[in-house]
Parts: sequence; structure tokens; C-alpha cells
Amino acid sequence: MTVGVDELDVRLIELLAAEPRIGVLEASRRLKVARGTVQARLDRLVARGVIKGFGPELDPAAIGYGVTAFITLEIRQSGGHDPVAAHLSTIPEVLEAYTITGGGDLLCRIVARSNADLQRVIDEIVAYQGIVRASTLIALAEQLPYRTLPLVGKAARHG
Repeated sequence: MTVGVDELDVRLIELLAAEPRIGVLEASRRLKVARGTVQARLDRLVARGVIKGFGPELDPAAIGYGVTAFITLEIRQSGGHDPVAAHLSTIPEVLEAYTITGGGDLLCRIVARSNADLQRVIDEIVAYQGIVRASTLIALAEQLPYRTLPLVGKAARHG
């Protein structure tokens, strides 16, 4: 399902991304639209799932988790993905997990305090009986952080 956004939505999203703690009243002043318009747009974007949350964006390295890695998991097909995902959700160092196509079944982004700690995290992940094999890549440097603002702008232009 395609959910469109317009230029006002883009401006509101960009403002919230730049200043997450801005209030609706201040946003309306900066965007030069009525407070009710900003609130209605915000409510609509949240209800449609365009905006998923307002929580702080954390840097794992700043809280001691300086190693980022990606691990591809091959799972036992008979058990399915859900039990493995449930296991992964119990491990705090697993930040994301996606079902994928290709050589593996799941791709996870994980963090650790050090390379030795990364081994502990991997051991905890693969200890689950539904996981057959794992392949890990250690990230050396972030070249492009997770971003969505350019995509929002494009969606508005090509809506």
C-alpha cells in the first residue's frame, strides 16, 4: 500500500528530525501554519505508520558497545523463523533481525563491547537449537548512517 506525503509533511518530519524535542506550538510557528494543522498532520503521520516513534536515537558505542557486526543465520526450516526471532529478542545485543533471501535465512545487526565480547554474543545466538550455521561480518566504520529523510523528500516529489 502506498502512503503519500506532501511538502508540509516533509517539512514537519525534517523539523522533528532536526529538533526532536520541539513542541507542536513552536513547530507551527516555524512552519508558518496553524497549531491545529501541525497536530493533525502529526497525528495522521503517526496513525499511518509513517512516524514510528519519538524515542531518543542512541549510539551503542557511546554506552560501551563499540563493535558492530552483521550476522547471517541459517535456520532449521522445520521450526520456522518465529522461534528463532523469539530467541534473538532475548539477547540485548541483537539490535535488528530481518528475514532475508539468498544464502541465509535471517540477517541481524549486533553490537558488542569488544571482539572477545562479540564471540560471547555469537555463542549466545548460535546456542539455540534452531540455528544451523552463522556467518559474521564485523563493521569497521560507518560510512552512511541509517537515514530516511532523503526518501521522505523523494516520496513527496513522486507521490
